[in-house]
Amino acid sequence: MDNEEFKLEETGINPVDTAGSNNDVYFSNVDTTVNNSEKTVTAIKKSSPKRKKSYGVANTYIFFIVVIVLSMIISVYAVFCMNDVLAITKTNSTVTVSYTDAIEDIDSAVDLLADNGLIKCKNFCKLFAKYRELYVGGPYEPGVYYLSGKMGLEGMLQTMKGNTATAETVQLVFPEGYTVPEIVDKLVANEVCDKAALLSVIESVDFSYSLVSSLKENENVPYRLEGYLFPDTYDFFIGESASSVVKKFLANGDNRITEKYRKKAEALGYSMHDIITIASIIQKEAGNEEQMKSISAVLHNRLSDKTNYPSIGCESTGDYIKNKVAPSLSSTSAHTADYYLKYYTTDSSSTVVGLPEGPICNPGLAAINAALNPADSDAYFFFHDSKGNLYTAKTYSEFKEKIEAYAPYLNY
Repeated sequence: MDNEEFKLEETGINPVDTAGSNNDVYFSNVDTTVNNSEKTVTAIKKSSPKRKKSYGVANTYIFFIVVIVLSMIISVYAVFCMNDVLAITKTNSTVTVSYTDAIEDIDSAVDLLADNGLIKCKNFCKLFAKYRELYVGGPYEPGVYYLSGKMGLEGMLQTMKGNTATAETVQLVFPEGYTVPEIVDKLVANEVCDKAALLSVIESVDFSYSLVSSLKENENVPYRLEGYLFPDTYDFFIGESASSVVKKFLANGDNRITEKYRKKAEALGYSMHDIITIASIIQKEAGNEEQMKSISAVLHNRLSDKTNYPSIGCESTGDYIKNKVAPSLSSTSAHTADYYLKYYTTDSSSTVVGLPEGPICNPGLAAINAALNPADSDAYFFFHDSKGNLYTAKTYSEFKEKIEAYAPYLNY
């Protein structure tokens, strides 16, 4: 073995196994160990970024899902809010909303709408209403209102204020002596407001006007405000609220029947309600204004002597029930006409002592003046002939004599 072969063997290199056909030499033992280590380290180093990337993608997905869900919730809420305000998809179904005390602020009004299911997002509606307070701010007068979500928030609040959404008006004349049924029918026929709402307001709503502030519902009276819807010419909006309509009558009467009238009633020993009742009978019994004070004298004389004249002897009170009230009663009315007749019939056969339970029409100022200022007369009887002429008498015998002379066709 020569030196070169020995050196090769010394190095630990196998000349047979490591040499190729071209006598190339491969150094594999050390290199293999190092390469495997490097691969392992490289694999470990590369695995960490993959985990971080997967966590980042998951977090991003969660973030976007939360954003989308929140956006959907906000969008749905916004739709409900705008629907409350603009009534985009609201139905025309009507809800009856009534309250007897004035509502002073917007928040309470919106709460009332929410309680009646007319709006869903009341906090948003409160903010919006306050922004529009110049147009829809309180107070909101007591009354009965027919509201629909289709009106929108502003429309409903305007209605509760007694305002109307239309500028179309109608002028109506209500003569002296009109009754509540006649007034209601005329308002309904001219599309001013709803009959049920009018009757409900007339019966149940308390108003602050001094003339009617103490007037309470009385089951023996067909219409609580009979006598107090002052006859005059009025302008109304088409579709006006019932409370607003009734307020116009009451405000006019409260203004026209001044403190002077009330003090005179007190001086005569009567309440103003008594005077209105007397005036309503005068209004129906008199053929003209000239006759009013003479008829008033007969009524006052009888009311001052109930022992001898327990009844005022007038047929107009019973006629009011039979001819005005009875035709307006329905199957749902609280009482029948016969029930009311027990409290209103004041002719000679009546058991009613003194005045009927309430007024029988809405008298004008002339009749009210006559009720407060009767003629200076000691007559206890009166009647009319076929031409409308008035005759009075102090005694029953004188009364019969005058009937025989001027109206023998009358049955007394």
